[in-house]
Amino acid sequence: MLTTNDIIKEGHPTLRRVADDVVLPPTLEDIATLDMMLEYLQNSQNPEISMQHDLRPGIGLAAPQINISKKMIAIHARDESGNLHSYKLLNPRIVSHSVERSYLTTGEGCLSVDREVPGLVPRYARVTVKAVNTEGEEVKLRLKGLIAIVFQHEIDHLNGVMFYDHIDQNNPFQPIEGAIPIER
Repeated sequence: MLTTNDIIKEGHPTLRRVADDVVLPPTLEDIATLDMMLEYLQNSQNPEISMQHDLRPGIGLAAPQINISKKMIAIHARDESGNLHSYKLLNPRIVSHSVERSYLTTGEGCLSVDREVPGLVPRYARVTVKAVNTEGEEVKLRLKGLIAIVFQHEIDHLNGVMFYDHIDQNNPFQPIEGAIPIER
C-alpha cells in the first residue's frame, strides 16, 4: 500500500524530467503500480482509512510523483455533477483542446507540494485525451470542467511541469480573460 511518504516532494529531480513512454503491452509490474496509485487515491478519500494511515487526500496521481519516471496516471474524482471518474491510464496525451480556458477558483494543490501556492492556474476548458488502459486498449476521453483540469495537471507531471509553473508570477490572481471559473 502506498502512503504519503512514498510521494516525492518538489525539488526532487524526477518531478522535472520528461517521463518515459510505457512499453506496450504493459508489464504486470506497470499494472500493479497503477493499481497501487488508484488505491492510494481511493484510500486517501476515505476519512477512516486516510486518518488511520495519515494519507493526504488526493484526486490524481502521476507515476513520477512516486519516483517512477513512466507515463502513467491514476485519477479518482467526482465532477461537478457528482459523477465518479476513476481511471488508470498509460501514455496519456492531450490530442486536442478548446481555445476557451478555465481555472479552479481555489487554485490548485498537489500531493508533491507541501505548501499553499496562491494563484490562478489557467487550463483548457475542454480536452480530448488519448491513452491506453491496463487491458492494452486505446481509449479516447472528451473531458471538461474539473476532470479536464485534473487530467491536465497529471499529464503536466509526465512532462516535468508543476502546476505553479502556469501561475502568473507578477500577478497570481490576474483574472484569466474569458475563462470559466470552476468551484471545487
